[in-house]
Amino acid sequence: MESSLAHSLSHLTLLAIEAALQAGDLLRHGFGTKFSVKSKEGKHNLVTEHDIKAEKQILDFLTSQVPDSQFLAEESGESQGKSSLVWIVDPLDGTVNFAHQIPVFSVSIALEKEGKLHTGVVYQPITHELFVAEKGKGATLNGEPISVTKTTELSQAILATGFPYDVHKNPHHCIEHFGDILREGIPIRRLGSAAIDLAYTAAGRLDGFFEVGLKPWDCAAGLLLLQEAKGHASTWDGSPFSYRKHTPILATNGHIHKPLSTLLTRKVS
Repeated sequence: MESSLAHSLSHLTLLAIEAALQAGDLLRHGFGTKFSVKSKEGKHNLVTEHDIKAEKQILDFLTSQVPDSQFLAEESGESQGKSSLVWIVDPLDGTVNFAHQIPVFSVSIALEKEGKLHTGVVYQPITHELFVAEKGKGATLNGEPISVTKTTELSQAILATGFPYDVHKNPHHCIEHFGDILREGIPIRRLGSAAIDLAYTAAGRLDGFFEVGLKPWDCAAGLLLLQEAKGHASTWDGSPFSYRKHTPILATNGHIHKPLSTLLTRKVS
């Protein structure tokens, strides 16, 4: 990380970066090898031995550096105790891709300090792309500042989405709303990692992202990236979004937010 912005980062953010890089190295070396895969609750909701190893490595490292830390992590859940520092960790966001040797996955680490997001790190081990944000200090990709797109017309946008493991139940009529957007001729990508979707929106690669419901570890780091890149996030109906409430998320460059919200809340007959 070479920019002056990177040099201004706090010690806690630098620790998150180091933890993400270490875990990314583990995942990169495990990618494409033989490993155990198990199913969790929900269709195609997988966990590999590398999810477990990467999470343990992250938690052990951060605990050794910041002993009073608490954690909210995908595989081990929420730790007990009271601390002003809570690390929100997804050691492998995009496990299904990883398990099927599709090289689109990430490590996502956020830090909640005194109840507010302070740090967000998303790392793509295969492409060696490191997205970093710290509250009030902007967002970077490999040390260079990033910002959302200036696209003002929804018809000119490119979007990303994801589907829940219970998509067959069609929560929030997500299938119909997906079709509504496609019928407008708007291209949609389905990358398989919400953390990457949010990071790409922050970096101006996408104009927006929407999904029915994410867990805190899926979206906390990416949410701060988006906010620090001058983007906007809400629920589908435009009300405030909380990464801890498992509600539908709409994340955009801000300019296309209202018309996309209108499509996502259209009454379904």
